[in-house]
Amino acid sequence: LAVGVFLYFRYPFLYLSFMWWMWFLTPLVRRLADYKSSFTDPSPLLLAPYLVTAVTLVNVWQYLPTIYRRGGLAFILSFMGVFYGFFVGLIYRSPVQVGIALLEWLAPVLISFHFFVNWQDYPHYRKIIQRTFLWAVLVLGAYGIFQYLVAPEWDRLWLINADINSAGRPFPLEIRVWSTMNAPAPFGMVMMAGLLLLFNTTGILYLPASAMGYLSFFLSRVRSAWGGWMIGFFLLAFSLKTQFKIRLIVTVIIIATCVIPLTLIEPFSEQITSRFETLSNVENDVSAQARAETYQNLLGLALSSWFGEGLGSPQFDSAILAMLFSLGWFGTCLYMSGMLFLTLSLFLGKECQLDPFLATARAISLGMLAQLILGTFMLGSSGAILWGFLGIGIAGRKYYLSQNYS
Repeated sequence: LAVGVFLYFRYPFLYLSFMWWMWFLTPLVRRLADYKSSFTDPSPLLLAPYLVTAVTLVNVWQYLPTIYRRGGLAFILSFMGVFYGFFVGLIYRSPVQVGIALLEWLAPVLISFHFFVNWQDYPHYRKIIQRTFLWAVLVLGAYGIFQYLVAPEWDRLWLINADINSAGRPFPLEIRVWSTMNAPAPFGMVMMAGLLLLFNTTGILYLPASAMGYLSFFLSRVRSAWGGWMIGFFLLAFSLKTQFKIRLIVTVIIIATCVIPLTLIEPFSEQITSRFETLSNVENDVSAQARAETYQNLLGLALSSWFGEGLGSPQFDSAILAMLFSLGWFGTCLYMSGMLFLTLSLFLGKECQLDPFLATARAISLGMLAQLILGTFMLGSSGAILWGFLGIGIAGRKYYLSQNYS
């Protein structure tokens, strides 16, 4: 937090990269700390990325009187929805529990708002995000492959104590890769965004990052992230001008040439192939059946939760259920209205044809939104991806509009 405050006021662009790396690496630091001492749950170390992101509350304080005039109605609605859930939660739960839940809901929106109010710096933000995610794909992808092949002691200790069956078994070649993150799903979301951004990348790190990134992405076996990548890829392909489409096709061919042979050899082939087969065999899919049962048992109760139970209520593998239980109908309508307004704004104008990064930000946002029915991907590190790219997309639009592009 101290480093974050220092960077925010002295080196604001470096602060942005530092913030992203806090989201990427903090869970691994927690596991190393637990390995050297003892398993601690909940771990206070996991608050680090939320606190570093919360430094941008300075933006809210500074621009609060002028948010509406700046076109920030969407953020006003989402902030109102989150704080509604916060005050309701205080009725049912301890302030500490509700305060931690507030950080989880609020931090992603703060990232988006930070980009929105600093839209003049869009070219710098674009460069920093592109570079940061290139290194993230390389580093997280390489560690993910190492994790799968070796199953280091700190990861095994965490997997045993956290009792997360969906992350595989604590043995080499039996882990569902989560790399430096705290579960396969958040890792899948980060890699989905990073791999889509790689289509705009050139340089010496491009090929090794692609090979390690895609291989670890497949080894995570997060089907929702695979689907989100496909949605983002097709939207990106249809959004670009012809010259960028040709470059995209060439890039796909190069990536396929490098990655496909790796996925067809052992010890990777069996795990990846078996997971792909479940896409066409939903009847025998345990996780799909569990989700269907959850909706069957709880959807009626959630739809009748008009006022909600406030932040800190139990979470489910569905953003819809999580929002209805935590925010009620009133808070959910406010929160989702803000998110949808931002999304619709990304599809106005032709700026995406001028800037492949802007088109990619829109593709990532839509790919994330499509997964909300399958998990609470608007919270935590996944939420940072969703809201962050919504925010940088809006910042890019405002920047190009100010330059009189159309």
